[in-house]
Amino acid sequence: MILSMTGFGRAEDVFEGKKICIDIKSLNSKGFDLNIKMPLRYKEKEFEIRKILNDRIIRGKVDCYINLENLEESNDVKINKNLIDSYMNELRSIASDGPDFEYLKMAVRLPDAVTSRPDELCEGEWEMLANIVNNALDRFEEFRKTEGKILHEELERNIQNIDKYLSEVIPFEEVRIQSVKERYQKALKEFENVDETRFYQEMAYFTEKLDISEEKVRLSQHLKYYKEVMDNEDFNGKKLGFISQEIGREINTLGSKANHAEIQKLVVMMKDDLEKIKEQTLNVL
Repeated sequence: MILSMTGFGRAEDVFEGKKICIDIKSLNSKGFDLNIKMPLRYKEKEFEIRKILNDRIIRGKVDCYINLENLEESNDVKINKNLIDSYMNELRSIASDGPDFEYLKMAVRLPDAVTSRPDELCEGEWEMLANIVNNALDRFEEFRKTEGKILHEELERNIQNIDKYLSEVIPFEEVRIQSVKERYQKALKEFENVDETRFYQEMAYFTEKLDISEEKVRLSQHLKYYKEVMDNEDFNGKKLGFISQEIGREINTLGSKANHAEIQKLVVMMKDDLEKIKEQTLNVL
């Protein structure tokens, strides 16, 4: 199955007055390149989140955004009234002629007078966070499958085009060799005392150099192999990239040995489809 490296998924849920929203998106890349932006509250779980993403995304340039929104008013500040009273009493004993307001201003600056309530990440919230990550990944994978179907159709069409152009080479093949023979035979008549045996040896050698039967067979095999891997193997992007390089080598050799205008035109059209294949293959997982 073809899967695209391009993907997008979003999921959200609410835990004890906190709305957690996660966006995951990716583009093509040679490896797994992950960038995570998350609230400081979840930093302790970054390693676990990275592992979940890595195991399911596998490859791509990935951005993951974790947003946290408080839906309820909360008071995380604790004022230690008894401690502040003690501070003020001590300050009065030192300087009894000052107003209480001044003592209060000094007392609230002293240690532990005002503190923040600890708000640690509990196991229930982490379980929900992990669940939201996996839900976002489910949608992300569906996006990849949808894009993969479109990629599959485009790649198959391009492969079929190259195969069709290859079959159109056949009628020109014999004409090309015959044309070369006639041209050289005409040139032969203009000279006297030519060693015909040597001439035909050279003709045979030249004809063999122009022979493209092996290139046609190999190109046809590469096209079949590309389609076979595309249809039957998972996570096949890198392998398809290697096969497309082999297809390119055979098309180039075919062009260099063609020595015929119509075959050259077909080779150009093959190269055009091959460039589309290479570009599309870069986005295959």
